[in-house]
Amino acid sequence: MICSMIIQLRGKLVGKDPEYIILDVGGIGYKVFVTPETLAHTPEEKDVTVWTHLAVRETSLDIYGFLKREDMLFFELLIGISGVGPKSALSILGLADVATLTSAITHGDTSYLTKVSGIGAKSAQKIVLELSDKVGALSENPSLKADAEAIDALTAMGYSASEARSALKAIPKNIEGANARLKQALKALAQ
Repeated sequence: MICSMIIQLRGKLVGKDPEYIILDVGGIGYKVFVTPETLAHTPEEKDVTVWTHLAVRETSLDIYGFLKREDMLFFELLIGISGVGPKSALSILGLADVATLTSAITHGDTSYLTKVSGIGAKSAQKIVLELSDKVGALSENPSLKADAEAIDALTAMGYSASEARSALKAIPKNIEGANARLKQALKALAQ
């Protein structure tokens, strides 16, 4: 179990960078590293609450922030694996949502993980091996597999993983199957 001294921050978003946000909490600006999806869903000059993990290193104290607690908990599972640092874990979370990653790990699919720079087949297999027991019970939803296939197809067509996830989130859950969800996502992206 990983404990963090700073578990949550609430304040006004005063700045954005491609890798982090600046959160003003009581007059103190915190640099919080986030995923591209979190970055996209945090409007400037608005109050924002982020779940956080404080990574303590010999030369730095870095804060990693997440809009959902489950994302933070998954991040902490990832960094608990030898050889997976906070930047790699954040990059993994930037590829897909926790439900999709959980499903991929449960099914032994390393393809999501190997898309991260610095994570090769051997490291991806290690992550799957170490986390499969921990996340196995979290998700056995067949719609997750359909979404994963649709995301792969959309990224092969040139859309970013973030665009693909956003389009699929907007599709009602009663539309099932990878092909049907892919068609709806393409319609949404064309608008």
